[in-house]
Amino acid sequence: MSDNVISIQGLAKTYATGVEALKPVDLDIRRGEIFALLGPNGAGKTTMISIVCGIVTPSAGTVTVDGFDHQRDYRAVRRKIGLVPQELHTDAFEAVIATVTFSRGLFGCAPDPARIEKILKDLSLWDKRKAKIMELSGGMKRRVMIAKALSHEPDILFLDEPTAGVDVELRRDMWNLVRELRDMGVTIILTTHYIEEAEEMADRVGVINKGELILVEEKNVLMKKLGRKELTLNLSDVMETIPPELAEWNLELHADGHELLYAFDANAERTGVPSLLRRMSDLGIGFKDLNTTQSSLEDIFVSLVHEERAR
Repeated sequence: MSDNVISIQGLAKTYATGVEALKPVDLDIRRGEIFALLGPNGAGKTTMISIVCGIVTPSAGTVTVDGFDHQRDYRAVRRKIGLVPQELHTDAFEAVIATVTFSRGLFGCAPDPARIEKILKDLSLWDKRKAKIMELSGGMKRRVMIAKALSHEPDILFLDEPTAGVDVELRRDMWNLVRELRDMGVTIILTTHYIEEAEEMADRVGVINKGELILVEEKNVLMKKLGRKELTLNLSDVMETIPPELAEWNLELHADGHELLYAFDANAERTGVPSLLRRMSDLGIGFKDLNTTQSSLEDIFVSLVHEERAR
C-alpha cells in the first residue's frame, strides 16, 4: 500500500474566459496526514480540490486517489472522499438525521443507524437530530455539512474553508474534531486563509497564490527554516537616534525611543545577539528588560507571497 493516498500530476485549469485558475500542480498527499492548503481568496484552493473531488473538469493533468484514476474510476474515487464545501447547501426543511441518513444512501451504503448516531453524537448534533436545518445556527449547519460528508465513512475528507464565518469556540471544537478524525485514520485536506488554522492543525502546509503552488513543506520545518526571531530591548533611557556604532545590526527604534528592535535568523551560526549586547554595554546603553519572539506562519506566508510578486 502506497504511503500517498492522493497523487496529483500536472493538474491545471484554464476556463473558457481565458482565466488560468490553476497552473500545473504536482502534489502528493500522504495517508493519514492533515494537509493545509493555504492561500488568499481567489488563489486557486477551491478549484484544486473541486477537480480532485470530480466537481470541476481539469484542463490538463491526472489525479490518482488510493490507486484509482479520478476520471476513469469516478465512482470508486467519490466513495473514498467526503467533501465539506465552503457554501452551506442543504435542504432547509429536512430534519438533521434524515438529511445525514439520505447522504449515506446516495453513496450506495447500506443503512446503519448506529453509525449515523455516532457521527451525530461526535458532532454534538444528536440532541438536534429532529430539528429542521432551517432552525439551526450557522455553526450547527456547518456541523451538519460535516456529518453528511462523513456519513459514507470516507477515507479522505476535504474541508473547504471549514471555519469561515464561525465563532472562536466552534472553531476550536472543529479543530478538535479534525484531530480525532485523523487519529481514526482519515486523511484530512483543508483549505484556509486563516493562518492560525494551518499553524494549529496541519502536519504539512502548501502555499498557493494566483493558481500556483509555490511551496509545500512540513509545517515544523517551514517555521524553523523561515522563522525569524526578533529581540526587543526595553531601554532604560529614551533613545533619539541609533548610534552609528550600532549600525551593523540594522536596528529599529520603536515606542517613541523606548524600544530597540533587532531581527535575526534564529538558525544562523552567529545570531549577533551577544555582540550587540556587549557593544551596547560598552556604549553605556542600558535596558530594563528584553524578550524574543519567533515569527509566525503568517509572517512566513506574507514574505512568500511578497517574494512571488517580486519575481
